[in-house]
Amino acid sequence: MKVQRHSRILERVRSGGVVSVEQLSSELAVSPSTIRRDLHQLDRAGVLARVHGGAALPAHLLPDADTARPFATVAKADQDEKLIVARAAAARVRDGEVVALDIGTTTQLLARELRGRPVTVVTNSLAVLDELRDDESVELILLGGLVRRAYRSMVGVLTEDALRQLRVDQAFIGTSGVDTAGQVLDSTFVEVPAKRALVAAAREVVLVADGNKLPGTGTLRVLDVRDVQVLVTTASADPAILALCRELGVEVDVRTIGEAA
Repeated sequence: MKVQRHSRILERVRSGGVVSVEQLSSELAVSPSTIRRDLHQLDRAGVLARVHGGAALPAHLLPDADTARPFATVAKADQDEKLIVARAAAARVRDGEVVALDIGTTTQLLARELRGRPVTVVTNSLAVLDELRDDESVELILLGGLVRRAYRSMVGVLTEDALRQLRVDQAFIGTSGVDTAGQVLDSTFVEVPAKRALVAAAREVVLVADGNKLPGTGTLRVLDVRDVQVLVTTASADPAILALCRELGVEVDVRTIGEAA
């Protein structure tokens, strides 16, 4: 039984990237304590990695999208559309609010648009830090964690634990793509738990994604669009995905290049 259970756990982690103790306990019909023992044994064997509340693929098995396309390369893609999304998103922020900015090139541009504003910004993005570090109008909270230099981000248990102590008015979340079923995706396994923690800390979740990411690709589901309150995107987005978002109650803000925020 244990061998079969371990095999099922490994299949689940390989297919989903990250899985919780509660999910495994329910799917395998065993107690959470049994799952924790299994995860400990599999972690010691090097075939998975224990993370807070569950397990993930170990680092040596992770596909590293950031190495293939580092931050500077991604930042050059679709710059005009990212900028109009960033400006529209910044216009949603009210003075005095506490907002969380996700990792990514669009949120870096959003941070630039918030310069000089009396707001509090919470982030695990070193790119956002670079935009706001010298701005005395902005109160900046940098989350701790493991530094991922290729994508200028901070991730890991320290990041997630810090976010559990916070509550923000709005979280601005990036994505590698939204599929036709309304799944918000990402391609970097180690960053997904931090994204989910940002979502959990927010009263309102704003997805910022230029239209070229609707549809888009990714290896892991971060959340469903039904868990998003607002989508800010551009006119190049797939109309069917926009219709699905509206049907699920998401406020959809579609912008065109050259349009004022």
